[in-house]
Amino acid sequence: MNTLTDQQRREQARRRRSIGGVVAVLVVILVVGFGVNRLRDTSTDVNADPAGASDYGVSMGPDDAPHTVVIYEDFICPFCGELDAAAHDRLTELAEQGAVLVEYRPVYYLDDDYSRRAANAFKVVLDAAGPEVAIAFHHELFADQPEESGPVPDDDWLVEKAVAAGAEESAVRPGIEGGTQAEWVQAAKESAEAAGLRGTPTVLLDGEVFNDGRTVSELADNLVAEIS
Repeated sequence: MNTLTDQQRREQARRRRSIGGVVAVLVVILVVGFGVNRLRDTSTDVNADPAGASDYGVSMGPDDAPHTVVIYEDFICPFCGELDAAAHDRLTELAEQGAVLVEYRPVYYLDDDYSRRAANAFKVVLDAAGPEVAIAFHHELFADQPEESGPVPDDDWLVEKAVAAGAEESAVRPGIEGGTQAEWVQAAKESAEAAGLRGTPTVLLDGEVFNDGRTVSELADNLVAEIS
């Protein structure tokens, strides 16, 4: 039977403390990162078009729902990806139940090539395949979101995601590769900025900015609780 020496026990304890410390630091970075992002976001008074009334998004749920949610998002924004992962399925369920009208409004908030191409692809898919496929495509992009630091996917990848969401390749490839919706993408950004957008994600609940949450998960939970 092997026994540990005092030195070995001390070394094991030191390693456990080091690992625990690293995990704790990572958690703090994630929480503080979201908090800093919220502080940078001065979008406390966004005068946006009502949900379902914008030319720059896609909506789900009935027009006469008792609640409305608008989510401005950038396809490269990691917090936007976290919010979609935390809230999309529940918002979809609530929309199907008639409890909320949800509109997703993609913008390239940062001057990023992938953000522009992804937003262009979103509009191409919306026009070619309709709202249901565009929402599925939107969710596909966030579910397999690239890192901000890169590398970022090429247009072939965007086409593959569009097809996975239900679009016909022949209907979307030319527009995705050709950037045919570049003017729409630019207009969407300018419209969001004119409305007062200062960061992503920005969530509007019943026309008012919703910031109730220290983390993305809390924000999603509190948003769903307000609607349910």
